[in-house]
Amino acid sequence: MIHVVAMITAKPGMREQVLEAFRANVPAVRAEDGCIEYGPAIDAEGLGSFQAKVGADTFVVIEKWRDVAALKAHAAAPHMAAYGAKVKDMLAGRVVHVLSPAG
Repeated sequence: MIHVVAMITAKPGMREQVLEAFRANVPAVRAEDGCIEYGPAIDAEGLGSFQAKVGADTFVVIEKWRDVAALKAHAAAPHMAAYGAKVKDMLAGRVVHVLSPAG
């Protein structure tokens, strides 16, 4: 299994617009062969100093893929290119961590 943690940072005040486009793309991604989990997450509230927040303009995408081939197919999917084109001018940054289970 391959895990992906992607940190997506929108330009100030644009996170909800990016999330709207992201959510519209989720059904197509979840239907991909090899997709186990795929969804956005934002800061939980009420945890105080226990929590390191990602911030008001950032969301995290939590993904699990059957294998590297499935992840590579996902990255090349036409719906991902369309999503990328739709949000590119609204993004300030993107960091993608691709991980293997440690044990």
